[in-house]
This record gives sequence, structure tokens and C-alpha cells, in this order.
Amino acid sequence: MYELTKEELQKVKGGELGTGTIFLISGAIVFIIGVIDGYLRPERCH
Repeated sequence: MYELTKEELQKVKGGELGTGTIFLISGAIVFIIGVIDGYLRPERCH
């Protein structure tokens, strides 16, 4: 086992999620919940 150099440490990427990915996942969850809610509890338009 050896120590990583500073350049090698800067190249290491962990399990980070980008903000776009987080917004995409949360938006998909909200959309699916809305579709299920609209199907189970339909409301008439006024």
C-alpha cells in the first residue's frame, strides 16, 4: 500500500450526485405521486 500524491487525490471522485440528478429524481417522484393521487381521488373541474 502506498500514499497517493496530491494530483492523484484531486482526481478521485466519490459517490457524489449532481444537483441536476437530485432535481430529476425528486421531480419524478412528485410527478408519480400526483398521477397516483389523481387516479385514486379524481376531482371535478369547476
